[in-house]
Amino acid sequence: MKQLDKAFNITPEVVPEEPKPVVKEKPDRLTKNDVEKDYDYTRGNLYSIIEKGQEAIDGILELAQETEQPRAYEVAGQLIKSVSDATDKLMDLQKKLKDVEEEKTKTTNVTNNALFVGSTSDLAKLIKQQNQ
Repeated sequence: MKQLDKAFNITPEVVPEEPKPVVKEKPDRLTKNDVEKDYDYTRGNLYSIIEKGQEAIDGILELAQETEQPRAYEVAGQLIKSVSDATDKLMDLQKKLKDVEEEKTKTTNVTNNALFVGSTSDLAKLIKQQNQ
């Protein structure tokens, strides 16, 4: 290395290495706040899609009536179906949120049945000891 430094007539310079950025690990489970944020975001998007779709339907129906072309009516029908699907997705979103909330509040009942394994004489001895 020193020979190369002499050959190229340079002086070696030590550059400190930059520290690597710390990457936060994502939590394994979604928090309630995350679910609510996602729900609100998705719900807002669906409302926006439905409203814009309604405006587009109004416009395409006007155009279809003015031009009386079958293609314009076909496009209007497809648009109506798309808005209807978005409305269904909004209802599905409500159901999914309800299912998530029920899952969180669901309690599990555990029943442990205690059985005595032994002969009748062992059981009689056990009962006798408990009565004393």
